Amino acid sequence: MTSGRATVLVILVVTILFGIGMWYANTRAYYVPLDEVTIELQRPDGTLTALEIAGAEGIDADSSPLRFRACFRVEPERVAALIAEAMPYEDATPLTTPAWFDCFDATFIGAAIEAGDATALLGQRNIERGVDRVVAIFPDGRGFAWHQLNETLE
Repeated sequence: MTSGRATVLVILVVTILFGIGMWYANTRAYYVPLDEVTIELQRPDGTLTALEIAGAEGIDADSSPLRFRACFRVEPERVAALIAEAMPYEDATPLTTPAWFDCFDATFIGAAIEAGDATALLGQRNIERGVDRVVAIFPDGRGFAWHQLNETLE
């Protein structure tokens, strides 16, 4: 093997290993499943109301406040009351998740909010500096939550 081929081979191997490392860091390394998920809705007076949820799944990471995602269910009979007492959230934009967290489909949730099939509500303003928790609820009781930058840091 010539030195040119050896150099090319080393560059390719290093590039592949680096790519695998980047993929792992972005999709697996920092995310941890949450043992317990608590979802609250913020009322217009600023108080928080804890939701009674079932079947909750969530992920989060210490590396960024924007990595929080959750899927849950509420009683369908309670959906109208929850929407009436919580603050609506304008410009809700669900963020994508790693493929292995398959209960959260950001494209589907965003399209449902735009079409009026789901309602976006303020979960908590400034849960961390410049970051709001947003909750989307469907009429059948399916719910999703994520963190989104608010106007203070955009």
